[in-house]
Amino acid sequence: MTTIEEFEKIDFRIGTITDCQLFDKAKKPAYKLWIDFGDPIGIKKSSAQITKNYTPETLRGVQVLCIVNLPPRKIADFVSEVLVTGVNDHEGNVVLCSLAKKVPNGGKLH
Repeated sequence: MTTIEEFEKIDFRIGTITDCQLFDKAKKPAYKLWIDFGDPIGIKKSSAQITKNYTPETLRGVQVLCIVNLPPRKIADFVSEVLVTGVNDHEGNVVLCSLAKKVPNGGKLH
């Protein structure tokens, strides 16, 4: 169990994937993502192991729910600045948390 005060410290925001590239140096198959959160956050990078359900072409322009206030994490030679959220499908592959309708980048989860 957690408290509402602890949960409220997590900053969930919506951003749009603007670029996606294969992350060759990752230990497990992954993509490098660039996600636009609008002002004042801007564009942040993330690494995501989502290659089973997505291609770079299908990810560009998709809005995703991310946590933007975790410390950066170095993965191989890439610094991941935000955590992209997702849920495992029936085969254990990540499906991104996204919205049914477009909203402004940087929108905060309530």
